[in-house]
Amino acid sequence: MLGWWSLVRAVHVFGAIFWVGGELVISAVLLPVVRRRLEPALGSYLLGAVGRRFAVLTVAAFLPLQVITGLALAWHKGVTIESLADPGYGRILAAKLVAFSLVMIAAGGHGWAMADGKPVLARSLAIGSLFGSLVVVVLATALATA
Repeated sequence: MLGWWSLVRAVHVFGAIFWVGGELVISAVLLPVVRRRLEPALGSYLLGAVGRRFAVLTVAAFLPLQVITGLALAWHKGVTIESLADPGYGRILAAKLVAFSLVMIAAGGHGWAMADGKPVLARSLAIGSLFGSLVVVVLATALATA
């Protein structure tokens, strides 16, 4: 049955789609084309502008929506701090929360490293953020059956 909680879950899932999809499009589609087709100065400018726009959307929309809908869904499910240690749903959710936190730290670090002119560190953090995002998705799918 579709109801209020289905809508809340849909917003949460669409937020994840926005984040992971954006990371994949930038990494797998935009980045290779820009590196091959544009001169380095223009490519850096374009990728920087795309990265800043993605960061603004993340901070202004994605992150608040994920936190609000995630907390609401956890409350609806009866999750408590203590239940995060319980086998099954609790531990999977705890792992997802840790992975999500690490992804956000890596993504923020990527932005900082890019702004500070540290491309090697920025690339490592971007790869870590993307990999971590995929881990969050896998854990989220495990929650559906826990």
